[in-house]
Amino acid sequence: MRDFDIIVVGAGPAGLAFARALEGSGLNIALVERQPADVLALPPVDGREIALTHRSVATLERLGAWGRIAPDQIFALRAARVYNGQSPLALGFDTDGGPEDRLGCLVSNHLIRQSLFAAMEGQDGVTLLASTGVEHVHADRAGARVMLADGRTLTARLLVAADSRFSAVREQLGISAEINRLGKSMLVARLSHERPNHGLATEWFGHGQTIAMLPLGEHQSSAVLTLESATIDRIAAYPPEVLAAEIEDRFERRLGTMRFVSGPHVYPLATTYARHFASDGAALIGDAAVGMHPVTAHGFNLGLQSAATLAGLVRDAAQKHRSIASPLLLRRYEARHRLATRPLYSGTNLLVHLYTAESPRAHVARRAALGAAARIGPLNTAITRLLLRH
Repeated sequence: MRDFDIIVVGAGPAGLAFARALEGSGLNIALVERQPADVLALPPVDGREIALTHRSVATLERLGAWGRIAPDQIFALRAARVYNGQSPLALGFDTDGGPEDRLGCLVSNHLIRQSLFAAMEGQDGVTLLASTGVEHVHADRAGARVMLADGRTLTARLLVAADSRFSAVREQLGISAEINRLGKSMLVARLSHERPNHGLATEWFGHGQTIAMLPLGEHQSSAVLTLESATIDRIAAYPPEVLAAEIEDRFERRLGTMRFVSGPHVYPLATTYARHFASDGAALIGDAAVGMHPVTAHGFNLGLQSAATLAGLVRDAAQKHRSIASPLLLRRYEARHRLATRPLYSGTNLLVHLYTAESPRAHVARRAALGAAARIGPLNTAITRLLLRH
């Protein structure tokens, strides 16, 4: 049996960021992860491009991870447009001449994970327990106990679950979650194209499909196609040149001729929202707390924010020689992260429902919403500010 101050289950971006944020705190942290250490150090390409806000970039800078990402792998996201069918109207999000010249930037998920691991590797006070899963967990006000799949038992004052939106730790803690399996899948592939994208991200809700183009330089984009899972599986099996032509046609040649670069990768879609973000002796961060729909690209940003919020409270308590797992601390964390996430989560689900429903009434509602948004400039400005802040 080994005793720690904190046990973190899951060495994804949220788990790594949380551990890294506690550097110099004097706390002993166990980081438990199923994947082997060499995979954590050099994660495979998964096709996901993360839209990072300015706040997330600043967080990664503080953690010592941002400078480890090659500048030529960081792509400007200057503006975004949301289209509905053949309507010429669009929801537009721009900086509107503000102090920032972009909404954020796009970076491949595997590069962010690699940089976070490199920043944390060898950190004093962190013990990485890789290549092992978790068999059983228990947490109460007296502390936490974790039994690993390899038979070892760990104890700690605080247990932190960072093990995905289908968190087994969350379930064992008895925390229920709102889980929406959408019956659709997302295909991502990197493509080059004839026409420049000008750093503009587009999200187009057509009839029966959603397709997004995320700018990775002027003549390359990450295509994100969402359809019924069976259809996505069929398209993913196409030869590369046929797949490129398929995306080109589905995007109605708005970027001209397309050529395959890499991919495809397929992800079934589901959203989750935990009923609570903490319980006695335990807290949820990252997707274990909130699993966002990818349409807003804010899941990663909110996950990083949850890690930073909890780490800040824990560090402050440790410095003041107070309990790092007190009910008051955990309630504060839950209240802050719920305030940061619930409006975006609910708003995103409403947006997805509005834009993907196929009834005649929904078509009318979409046209009305786009028309209203086009007339109400302050509405788009407010939403843009919200996106920049998160």
